[in-house]
Amino acid sequence: MLLIKDIADPRLETTLLSGGIAVIRTDTLYGLVARAQDEQAVNKVYDAKGRNPHKSCVILLDSPESSYGHVDELTHDIDAYHEVPTSFLIEADDAPWYLLRENKLLAYRVPSDSGLKSLLQRTGPLIAPSANPEGADPAYTIHQAMEYFGESVDIYVEGGEVPRDTPPSRIVRVHPDGTMEQLR
Repeated sequence: MLLIKDIADPRLETTLLSGGIAVIRTDTLYGLVARAQDEQAVNKVYDAKGRNPHKSCVILLDSPESSYGHVDELTHDIDAYHEVPTSFLIEADDAPWYLLRENKLLAYRVPSDSGLKSLLQRTGPLIAPSANPEGADPAYTIHQAMEYFGESVDIYVEGGEVPRDTPPSRIVRVHPDGTMEQLR
């Protein structure tokens, strides 16, 4: 277990590219992250978090082009909802089975933070459920995340305290016919 101070630290990228998992500050809360293309790393996140194996995770992207074939929908939707962190829930039959789980839906979010986007450009898409065990309160500090996960996480990145009134990302369901429904 390693604690670092900067998302640009090359040890974070190395850890993620080699199949490790990390806790980082996302554009909303602290997230427990792993490369979406690495099935074993994704499973490590589910195990560490105690996440319901039937629920898929949000996937952070550096751009809509990094999605599993949803470039057009995401480009339009991100432009329409850019003022608030928004996750777009889309049917994704062509994504890897270990990401889809049982609901056949993926939630994509393109963060506006330049440091996070830079990391995503170097690692590829990251799954990023909140950094807390299933059913527990989110970690508002990196030390709370460390208490939750300890040695099961390879690297922790200090990102400051998350204000208690920080809302989670908005969730918008994009239906196959292009209509949208705000779920949160």
